[in-house]
Amino acid sequence: MKIFLKLFAIAAAFGMAPAAALAAPAPAPVAPATATSAAPATAGAPAASDQSANSAAAVPAAPAQLAPTEGFGQPDGRYGLQDPVSPIGVRGLWFHDWILMPLIVAISIFVLFLLLWVVFRYRRSANPVPTRNTHNTFLEIVWTAVPVLILVFIAVPSIDLLRAQYDPPPADLTVKVTGNQWYWTYEYPDLGVNFDSNMLTDDQARAAREPRQLGVDNRMVVPVGAVVKVITTASDVIHSFGVPALWIKMDAVPGRLNETWFRADRPGVYYGVCYELCGARHGYMPIAVEVVSREAFAQWVASRGGHMPGARPAAAAQAAPPATVAATEGTASTPAPSNVVAATETPATTNQGATR
Repeated sequence: MKIFLKLFAIAAAFGMAPAAALAAPAPAPVAPATATSAAPATAGAPAASDQSANSAAAVPAAPAQLAPTEGFGQPDGRYGLQDPVSPIGVRGLWFHDWILMPLIVAISIFVLFLLLWVVFRYRRSANPVPTRNTHNTFLEIVWTAVPVLILVFIAVPSIDLLRAQYDPPPADLTVKVTGNQWYWTYEYPDLGVNFDSNMLTDDQARAAREPRQLGVDNRMVVPVGAVVKVITTASDVIHSFGVPALWIKMDAVPGRLNETWFRADRPGVYYGVCYELCGARHGYMPIAVEVVSREAFAQWVASRGGHMPGARPAAAAQAAPPATVAATEGTASTPAPSNVVAATETPATTNQGATR
């Protein structure tokens, strides 16, 4: 009896296996799905290429560089100072030409006259017996009080000039200048622009009509009439950033941030150099500042991949926001799911209890 039951169970098992195989759902084909998903990707490739081309085309070209003016903003062999183009420079030049120089000339002539008078008046032949006077109260008061009054006369306009120089108005633009051996790095932190500046070779300067050993491959560009705050530092040794026509000169010290400012009221190209001995090629790291109109400056910033204050970067502005797809919608690459029920429809009745 037991043997019969075992044989019956084995026969039943073999009989149910074909039925189960027929009842099982057929596996979904893999190849068509792969082809379907690959097709939209291929179709999307030209769109990505078009977007890259549009982005490249959206970047405007840099404005034409201003040509330097001979004898303006650069050394021209004169004995005096360069013509300033900043308000502080105009005041400083007036202070130099109308206060310091007249006083220096007057004092030098007076001292030379005293020296010649003493040599002639108190020579040995005219005074065989020298005087034995040891002091003169009135003379001592005079030669003490007069220099004090001269220094006070100089101090009043000098302190006022220093106050204006070290109490700048609110800045319209900030440029961080880093001295390196032996080139400059310019960074516009608010505009997203950063580049290096190296001296042109003699052949390059001649071809570009730049002054020898003053032309650079990348100029520092600022808008005319803007208050420019310059922050100087260095990456290796001490340098000094100076442009005579802009009336600025500030040391660039490693590990320290120094600050100065200028406002150029005339478009043009103004040259400077490193004023601190910084190594073997100290004389080959010039400075070129190009002052342009505000429109040209905005175009230059855009050509450098930057953005003006208050505007989004070009990459962020061109990036389209992702499209919102509803749960019941689909795209070419993602078909709509078939098992989603709209919220307004009555849910299907099931025999499963609610779960938590």
